[in-house]
Amino acid sequence: MNDKLYTEDSIQSLDPREFTRLRPGVYCGSTEYSTQLLVEIVSNAIDEFKAGHGNLIEVKIDTKENSYAVRDYAQGFLVNSMREDGKTILQASFDTLNTSGKFSDDGVYEGTALGLNGIGSKLTNFLSHKMKVETWRDGQTESIFFNEGIFVNRSVGKSKEPNGTYVRWQPSEEFFTHPEVDINKVKELFHILTCLCVGLTIELTIDDKKEIFTSKHGLNDLVDDAVGDSEIINSRMNMNFDAGKNKLDMVVTYTSKYSLNMISYVNTGDTDAGPHITQIKTILTREFNKFFKEKKWLKEKDENLSGDDIQEGMFIAFNLTAPGVSYDAQTKSRIVKIDMSPFTTSIVNALHDWFNKNEKDIKIIFEKAAAARKARDAAKKARDKAREQNKKKQKALKFDSKLADCWSKDRMKCEIYVTEGDSASGNLKLARDNEFVAVMPVRGKILNVRKASLDKIQKNAEIMTMIDAFGLTVDMKTMKLTYNKEDLRYGKIIIESDADTDGAHIKNLFYTFIWTFCPELILDGYVYAGVPPLYKITEGKDTYIYLKNDTELEEYRTKHKGKKYLVNRLKGLGEMSPDETSILVDPDQRIIKQVTVEDIAAANKLFDDLMGTQIIPRKRFIQQHSQEATYGV
Repeated sequence: MNDKLYTEDSIQSLDPREFTRLRPGVYCGSTEYSTQLLVEIVSNAIDEFKAGHGNLIEVKIDTKENSYAVRDYAQGFLVNSMREDGKTILQASFDTLNTSGKFSDDGVYEGTALGLNGIGSKLTNFLSHKMKVETWRDGQTESIFFNEGIFVNRSVGKSKEPNGTYVRWQPSEEFFTHPEVDINKVKELFHILTCLCVGLTIELTIDDKKEIFTSKHGLNDLVDDAVGDSEIINSRMNMNFDAGKNKLDMVVTYTSKYSLNMISYVNTGDTDAGPHITQIKTILTREFNKFFKEKKWLKEKDENLSGDDIQEGMFIAFNLTAPGVSYDAQTKSRIVKIDMSPFTTSIVNALHDWFNKNEKDIKIIFEKAAAARKARDAAKKARDKAREQNKKKQKALKFDSKLADCWSKDRMKCEIYVTEGDSASGNLKLARDNEFVAVMPVRGKILNVRKASLDKIQKNAEIMTMIDAFGLTVDMKTMKLTYNKEDLRYGKIIIESDADTDGAHIKNLFYTFIWTFCPELILDGYVYAGVPPLYKITEGKDTYIYLKNDTELEEYRTKHKGKKYLVNRLKGLGEMSPDETSILVDPDQRIIKQVTVEDIAAANKLFDDLMGTQIIPRKRFIQQHSQEATYGV
């Protein structure tokens, strides 16, 4: 046991440079190679190209000195423009954290720049031995020099060089396992960037060898490289949408392979997760199923093909441009907020146009998806048979077959939605991202475990299935549940019920079960309440707004007096369409509230009073708190 106590000297305040050098992984992600430093500087040059400045980026790598240089021919910085802190704009842009020309909405970068946090150039400086920056603008030039991230000196003068900026640096081996860059990754990145930015040329010179990266056919060049001769259809879906700040280039095709392959870029940055991917998958699954049923290839009585079935062999490449994007880290691979509403109708229209013009190709896709479902069904039967044969050897309880699980191995990023009944869960299964989102229906209302006997609880299939699905360990003698984080199958357990009194009761029964037998799940922050919208507002033909309660409805009516709109009350999850249900699982739109407990003793008393066998405490509580009641949580 460590019995040391911290002292006043233990508490430190670090400036941005000191913090970055102490914890480089916070901004840099992986510190195996210094590749991210090059990515940051090139990203700034890409932002200039997207803003209409400079179609050539020169990158030079000196492998002997392990130094890197990037030259663009864009706007250049304002030269020798002094700030109140005594720094020029150029110096502050490379040594003052959160300094950028991309925060303001002045239209220069349209709010869609990749280097939007004002961190990247500082990161490269702070983690390098030396850095030189030179900029040219309107016949003037300014050069600045840094040593170990600290400003050394500056020079200014006149120049005949074309506008632009030159950055040269030497990454420090103090912060990287390998201070050099991953050359293969850099070349792959430059190929992708020029395909995403048609008209851009990147010249990469490694020592004395020069390689040119450019693209004539944009995303289709990327797809050609990736699919090779495995493509099974003749006509790809090509979509080009441009509405001001919102743009989307997307290509969809199919291969003979057995998995989905997706190249997903937002504002020219590579992404691997987020609501944009979830929504595009949802739209594709829904619209393919609609078309299959319109053509009667899939009978009306047949269950829709799953996202997994339709996405088998699918190859998607897209570059989406949108303002106001939020990321979970400086490396910007995972998006946490993005407004997809401007793109939805255009994606659907592009799909319909593709379907109607290429029916033979779409029939090939249907047959592949149908074969995928047949194979999955056969595999499931084989697994079920094997499980049945080994039943006596297994200690664990068996999952309910209605659990639609997710497949990601990173279980702490996975979520499970617990719903009442098959109708409520059906559309959630269609709308979800099945990489991270699981859906489990339970029949009706589960037992009130504060009233039921222990043997009745042990025989309750719904409760025992939830225990198994969540990855909990159960002591069958006491019904006490425990968990190890390594065994827990979901980072979020979300109870989703209707926005009415029955829905609120279902949530309370669920909380009672968890609090009684495994309160640690709540105390450690794993349990959430889903809050479904109560009203759907239809504006015009294709614009929908969802409101969660009467207060929001009243505010909407006050704000839109004199305007035409239609109000529908959403009575239950089972009555919502897949489009409507998608907002329940979309991280950007959904409302979920973490269930928290501040006073354990008070919580125990509350559950005893409300859910226990005694009537008088429950009656007294209702009388005292009836005015506070809400159905959402």
